[in-house]
Amino acid sequence: MSKSSFGQKFEDGLMVIAEKVDGNKYLGAIKDGFTTFMPFIIVGSFATLFNTLICSTKTGLAAFIPWLVNLKPAFDAINFATLSCMALPIVFLIAMELARKNKVPEYITGVIALASFVIVVPQYVEVIVNEVTGTAAGLPGAAIGAQGLFIGMFLTLIVVEIFSKLMKVEKIKIKMPPSVPGQIATSFNTLIPILITLLIVSIGGTLFHIATGSYLNQWIYAVVQAPLEAVFQSPVGAIALFMIAQVFWFLGIHGNMVITPIRNPLIASAIAANIASAAAGTIPNQPITYGSLVSFIVVGGAGVVISLLFAIFIFSKRDDHRMIAKLGVGPALFGISEPVVYGLPLVLNMTFAIPFILAAGVATGSVLFFTSIGFLPCNIVDVPFGFPIIINAFIGHGWQGVVVQLFILVACTALYAPFVLLSNKQYAKEQAELKAQQALEAKENGVQEA
Repeated sequence: MSKSSFGQKFEDGLMVIAEKVDGNKYLGAIKDGFTTFMPFIIVGSFATLFNTLICSTKTGLAAFIPWLVNLKPAFDAINFATLSCMALPIVFLIAMELARKNKVPEYITGVIALASFVIVVPQYVEVIVNEVTGTAAGLPGAAIGAQGLFIGMFLTLIVVEIFSKLMKVEKIKIKMPPSVPGQIATSFNTLIPILITLLIVSIGGTLFHIATGSYLNQWIYAVVQAPLEAVFQSPVGAIALFMIAQVFWFLGIHGNMVITPIRNPLIASAIAANIASAAAGTIPNQPITYGSLVSFIVVGGAGVVISLLFAIFIFSKRDDHRMIAKLGVGPALFGISEPVVYGLPLVLNMTFAIPFILAAGVATGSVLFFTSIGFLPCNIVDVPFGFPIIINAFIGHGWQGVVVQLFILVACTALYAPFVLLSNKQYAKEQAELKAQQALEAKENGVQEA
């Protein structure tokens, strides 16, 4: 098999994978659900920042205006509602997205998924009164927060499919006369499918607890979620995942969208864990979050494209590349890489393929290295996408973040530089060949005219 044939088959294989991921309704529902909820995660992390800047007597304005300490419960409440309970709205949103794809009532399906989730987790919390431990009705924080994400996702997909199948069975629907308002008719039509769905979930969850002694959320977290979180925060796992995203970018596919169903639950769990650690007075230890992603791993765009632009400004002798760089540097400052990716282009551009893919590994490895030596603190504030470079790093990670971001930009500029020089040579060769071809054609035309 020739090299070109192998390369074409590899490329075709990746395109098929991307199409499968993009077209998969389950992954699509998870991606859309988390994308919808992402602003709330960012707001929750900003509430933690406000606590630090306003209510803290050590680092905030409360050191000068003590009354501001009284506002701490307000920011704590925002944090609790958005991050500590994140599993509940995410379950609802994923269910609604999948219901839309299955063409069943969306809000009812969302409530079914939410009820199913509550059914399979403990409905009690431990309380201590006068040094005596007991239980009281309630949902434990571990179940409804980040630790409940994976059981919430898996259960939601199963529950929505069960309900959708039952909704196709006309014999179990309670039919109402046409004169009955549509909303009331839908309520009666869905009554028995809801009953059967919740019975299946409740009986299944009870039998699982009897057989294993664990609730479903506890078992899924221990067996699936915790190991995945550990791999995601490791150098091998994190670097591999973000470099895979770059491979898809190279093919012209939005790589971050491809890995979003895998990435988003893990980064949501990571920022929640960091905030919980900070609140408990311990040091946050999850380096890969949404904030570190936008501040370091895709700083200046996917593949750290802004570093390519710096290399072009310094080393390129190609007018076409320099023109694209001038047009692309503005968007790249805010993390937008599409004008360069599709304008230079970097898609299927073998000259820049190696640095374009490796840049994600360099950036991710740098974050993990500087975190491991204790220089870069793990963030407790997720900076939204679209903040300009330097500012995003400072908000999320302080002055150390700015230093690490500048290091990554310099390192990636050095990574791109040899390939910009190579592009200069290729361009010079192409121009020489073009001039030679034009001279030959002119000579042939002269002979024909003579």
